[in-house]
Amino acid sequence: MKVSFDEYASRYPNVALRRSDGVLEMRLHSDGGPLVWGRGVHRQLGHCFSDAGSDPDNRVVILTGTGDAFCARTDDSFAGTFDAGLWDELFHDARRLLTNLLDIEVPLITAVNGKASVHAELGVLGDIVVAAEGAVFQDAAHFRHGAVPGDGVHVIWPHLIGPARARYFLMTGQRIGAEEALRLGFVNEVHPRDALLDRAHALARELMRQPPMTLRYTRALFTRPLKRLLLEDLGFGLALEGLAGHAYWPSVAREPRSPSPGGDAERPKRRDGGVS
Repeated sequence: MKVSFDEYASRYPNVALRRSDGVLEMRLHSDGGPLVWGRGVHRQLGHCFSDAGSDPDNRVVILTGTGDAFCARTDDSFAGTFDAGLWDELFHDARRLLTNLLDIEVPLITAVNGKASVHAELGVLGDIVVAAEGAVFQDAAHFRHGAVPGDGVHVIWPHLIGPARARYFLMTGQRIGAEEALRLGFVNEVHPRDALLDRAHALARELMRQPPMTLRYTRALFTRPLKRLLLEDLGFGLALEGLAGHAYWPSVAREPRSPSPGGDAERPKRRDGGVS
């Protein structure tokens, strides 16, 4: 269903939306600062991606964060009793999060402005990925805290960096800096943070020189392989994550953790990040 920008521009409290000349900028935030992940954000983003993808006036989309972090913290909204109702909510929100992002029908540029350790996969699913100097990529919210990394990261990271590297990345909490990400090939350009968004918009203007149908169909061509992989394995991964979650939720070892490869491990005050 077609949806106009005016209908969804102020609908999502954790996404600041602005559009100029067909380029839609989606900036993730919490109260104007860096995004703090929680159940509300988890629910919002899939619907926001759907609205953005359904608006024919969007010709290029830019996804970025706020301040010095793309997404590096979680709130306590996941804490509480594990039951079928909770996992049913998380299961459906997790599916919408990734499938609706890939269903955006125009080129997507992601501008990773800083640390991406919670749902870092969102920052690397652009057709073009630019990162700030000092940005770091990590999967900090799953395996290190007792959760099966089955909410799509088990599909996306092997697709981007190969199965052996991805298993190590997901199971050790490895941190990959922007320059290393550039070398590995899942980041295309690295820039100073204060120049990052300008560069993303410059790339968007370059893409906009192509006809609208070329933009849409090129996006469809490039997203198809990953959509196929998610269709086959996302639901299975989420089922395993939920099954394991029933055994450990919400208690998990809270002893200090060893430093993760590439940097010191985060030590959350509470066990609230190891979920979708």
